[in-house]
Amino acid sequence: MRSGEVGRSVTALVANIRRVMEPYTATHLRERRTNRLKDFVAVAGQLGVTNFMIFSRTEKHVNLRIARVPRGPTLSFRVLDYALTKDCLALQNNPHTSDMDFRTSPLLVLNNFRQEGKEFKVMAAMLQNMFPAIDVQTMQLSQARRVLLYNYNEDTQTIDVRHYGIGVKTTGVSKSIKRVVSTHIPNLSQFEDISDYVLKEAIVSESDVEDGADATVTLGQDYRGRNNRKNEQRAVRLYEMGPRMTLQLVKVENGMCDGEVLYNRFVKKTDEELREQDAKRQRTLGEKAQRRQQQQANVEKKEQEREEHRRRTGAQQQDEDEEELDDIGDQDMDMEEDQPDEDSDSE
Repeated sequence: MRSGEVGRSVTALVANIRRVMEPYTATHLRERRTNRLKDFVAVAGQLGVTNFMIFSRTEKHVNLRIARVPRGPTLSFRVLDYALTKDCLALQNNPHTSDMDFRTSPLLVLNNFRQEGKEFKVMAAMLQNMFPAIDVQTMQLSQARRVLLYNYNEDTQTIDVRHYGIGVKTTGVSKSIKRVVSTHIPNLSQFEDISDYVLKEAIVSESDVEDGADATVTLGQDYRGRNNRKNEQRAVRLYEMGPRMTLQLVKVENGMCDGEVLYNRFVKKTDEELREQDAKRQRTLGEKAQRRQQQQANVEKKEQEREEHRRRTGAQQQDEDEEELDDIGDQDMDMEEDQPDEDSDSE
């Protein structure tokens, strides 16, 4: 979602990111100027929302915050540059787009994230928890349709985000043969024989032949597409679907868009400041624990008072009921004494 005025380009980027995160995302969410972060947090639990991706814009930069609901942590990035989906597809001769690809979540790939520093561990855990866990032993191969790549560049200290679709191709044949066996039959009206079409180009370019064994796999299950059956040899191809982003981690916070700062790119603390920060955090945790104990004691005290009140009111009600029964018994005895004796009347 977006926060504040971001412009048309960033608004389109937000829509593209929602498309990437499908099917588990609020595709049709509409933000209003009056909405605040606490409003979204209040309804997140009811809607099953676990993470926020918040885009904002200043005079100089586009920013992205990824936050875990409801208690954090929060990753703050600077979007150094980006390209929309339409721009990525415009660069391709044959762009691939299909709504079927967005019925399952993309496969997350984190590359080069095993770096020193706790910020990388937090980043990796946050990104992994944004997507459903998969079991390679039980998952259906047909569900692997997209890949979302986060690649950390050590030289520039930036993160490249790319979104790809997954396709498989027949191996060991030229493009002309693949056109024949595919569902798109070529126009053969100008040829007298099929061999004329196949042998038209005696020398094919390297791009007409598939890559070597390192790019081929044996299908463990039937895959989407024609003739993609189990145990067949196929070459895996990735085609970019967009959008692209280049991110730079700026800050890591322990809470939901606030709290203790675990990492800041532009502020480096000394050992003394770190010790003071840790001591302050320990004091805060101790105060929270003390407040919880006090609240628990107050709850138990109120419960005891309620129980004692119920006992007192129950005993008082029982005494009142016994007194009422005694009064009724006395009235019955008085009525019997006032009743005339039938034998004396007959005499």
